[in-house]
Amino acid sequence: MGEILRNAMKKHIPVARADELRPGQRKLVFIDGKSVVLFNIEGTIHAIENSCPHNGASLASGKLEGNVLQCPAHGLRFDLAKPCEPGGKSLCLHRFPVRTIGDSVTLLVDAAGTP
Repeated sequence: MGEILRNAMKKHIPVARADELRPGQRKLVFIDGKSVVLFNIEGTIHAIENSCPHNGASLASGKLEGNVLQCPAHGLRFDLAKPCEPGGKSLCLHRFPVRTIGDSVTLLVDAAGTP
């Protein structure tokens, strides 16, 4: 019941056309003033907050090798294909659920529009 209620308080916000992000491309979007980066890695779209959890540096221009994104400020590396484990020793990125609905790529955000 709790999961159903949490999902009812969220909505999908269109952030790109489905054909806009080809594999290997990225896109910076803003939702209610929050900066979010979309990455297409081998056909899978990943969305993260554009802020390194170490010191807040922008990740949008980070070097991407396969699934691994490197922070341009301090070199920290994050695997975009693996979820962060709570309580783990590594720093965690803020990720957003992504879904393609029709011809739009959407992010699941709070009903207020906040990612």
